[in-house]
Order: sequence, then C-alpha cells, then structure tokens
Amino acid sequence: MKFEIEFFGHKNIRSNHQKTIEITKESHLTPQGDCIVGVNATSSCADLPLELKNKLKNSNSKIKFTISVGDDKFTLEGRGHPELILAHTKDIVIRKSDFICPRTLAIKCDKASDLLPRTMVSLLQNPKTKGTFTINID
Repeated sequence: MKFEIEFFGHKNIRSNHQKTIEITKESHLTPQGDCIVGVNATSSCADLPLELKNKLKNSNSKIKFTISVGDDKFTLEGRGHPELILAHTKDIVIRKSDFICPRTLAIKCDKASDLLPRTMVSLLQNPKTKGTFTINID
C-alpha cells in the first residue's frame, strides 16, 4: 500500500534532529522545530486511511518512507507497532526510538532528519518549495 502526503518548505527548516522526522499541517515553524522537514501538509496521523492505519499497527510491518523534493529523494525505513495511536490532527512523526504518542507514525527508523541531504534542506527553506512524503507498506 502506498500513501502520499504533500507539504511545503519554510524559512525555519533546520532538519538537524538526530532522533525524529516530522511533517505538520501547521503553517508556522520556529527554529526550535529542528526535526520538522515540511509544513502545510495535506494529512496528519488522524487523516490516514483505516487500511493504512491497520497495517501500521502490525509489529511485522516494515515501512519504507521517501521524502521527495524536486529531483532529490531521501529514503528511510521503520517499523509498525500494535500500540500506535495515530490520532494527532496536525502532525506525523517518525522516530528512531520506540516512543509512542498520538503523533507517532513509525518507530525504530534507521534515519532521522539530521541525515537529510543539505541540498534538500536548502530547497526546503523556501516556502514555495513543494515536497512529497510517501509511505509504502508491502
């Protein structure tokens, strides 16, 4: 199953958090939001289709994420978990840890926002830059 979420850049995108990546439906961002790679997202955890949520709640699910900006692509992998809540109405967070809250989409990911290519981060510092966050589960 594949699901795509569109988002936009923001002048305060820093993408230097070592444990998480976040996209948000919010339009504002302070420099302290250092895991956020996109704002004005078209979906949050709460907006995901039920079929996708059910797959995410399977501990055997291996999830592949792709962040695309122009010709640049950044891929990472994470895991599902039966205790995922998937109810936050603004945010999606993928985590290297196994911490779960309503914003958590996946845990035990192999990368975080600090590894996003700096060329992509530069593009995302332009509010007109459009990106895509793709979720793939077999």
